Amino acid sequence: MLRDPAKDVMEKAYAKWAPVYDVLCGPVFLNGRRAAAKAAHDVGGRILEIGVGTGLSFDDYDTTTEITGIDISEPMIARARERVASGRYPFVKELRVMDASALDFPDGSFDCVVGQFVITLVDNPEKVLSECARVLRPGGQIILVNHLYSEKGIAAAVERLLAQHARKLGLRPEFPFQRLADWARSHGGAELIERRKVKPFGVYTLVRFRRAERQSAAA
Repeated sequence: MLRDPAKDVMEKAYAKWAPVYDVLCGPVFLNGRRAAAKAAHDVGGRILEIGVGTGLSFDDYDTTTEITGIDISEPMIARARERVASGRYPFVKELRVMDASALDFPDGSFDCVVGQFVITLVDNPEKVLSECARVLRPGGQIILVNHLYSEKGIAAAVERLLAQHARKLGLRPEFPFQRLADWARSHGGAELIERRKVKPFGVYTLVRFRRAERQSAAA
């Protein structure tokens, strides 16, 4: 298994992606993005999006929610701020450049934390997930959508072959679901409540965790 991607490598990759992200990645991630946003909308309330990028998901929310978005990439956040400046998204309350592994929010600040195509790319996924759990209210949810490693068969072999080259583009095709499950088990304050393939093709997986009413221990 390859090491977790370095933070500076991801920052540089997404600085390059920012000008063309909407055109190239918007259609590719559409179904996964909408599935995650719908699940978050069903939770409602105060929603934190980690890795908010250029704000493509804003169209999937409405005034029944309050959105805070963070991203490690300044160029990405700049694009998201341009989108908000249009006036179409009054429910987006704050956009900040921030490292998801060191969230600058008090405990219990949000009803839901969403990570769309981001948890496989950070340099310490377990630390990011623990931070997400920390800023959730008891009973709140972490909602992730991503392509997750096939783990066996031809698809797994291809993903391993492509992994080194994909890192340079800010991608990581070889991340297994088991790593998320292991985090929840060791953390002690998060329960897996859903894991399902996103229709129509099942390329992406939606995963939901619920923060325990009384959090026991942090990873």
